[in-house]
Amino acid sequence: MEYSKLVAVSGLPGLFELLNSKTDGAILRSLDDKTTRFVSTRVHNFSHLESIEIYTVRDNVNLVDIFNAMETSTEKLPDDKNADAVKKYFEKVYPDMDFDRVYASDMKKMVKWFAVLKKNNVEIKLTELPEEEEEVVEEVPAEKPAKKAVAKKKEPVAKKEADSDIAEAPAKKPAKKTTPKKKAE
Repeated sequence: MEYSKLVAVSGLPGLFELLNSKTDGAILRSLDDKTTRFVSTRVHNFSHLESIEIYTVRDNVNLVDIFNAMETSTEKLPDDKNADAVKKYFEKVYPDMDFDRVYASDMKKMVKWFAVLKKNNVEIKLTELPEEEEEVVEEVPAEKPAKKAVAKKKEPVAKKEADSDIAEAPAKKPAKKTTPKKKAE
């Protein structure tokens, strides 16, 4: 199971694996009880875990950074029902978090989600986009292209004279189409 395919759904508890998307919803599998079901986008909103960011006192960080800090921490996960214990846990694990803007309910969700990810052995990492190879383009000053020498064919004298007569005749311009003006009665 890939971290990039995991979503949180508004109004539904837990995390889900995105199996297939449709125009009016998605087919999801719950990580808790492994049930598969269709969820409509008319009723629910989907949030990919990769796109969730957390407020900090500096720049916002991705949820993966918080989960990695939780994984490397020696602190025991707190009970997700105790808001004070959860806040104290994050003050030790990730002290840069902006506790004025991150709600206690969000911190509780992070603890629950982390436990679910660990239970399902999900590797917590962002998908890396393939790096585009940068082409080194040397700037060359624009020069006028050299004219190619074209060898002219020798034409018979008689044909040459006939062509010159045609070339000297003035070309006719197509006649302009005019619409007749109606006389005022």
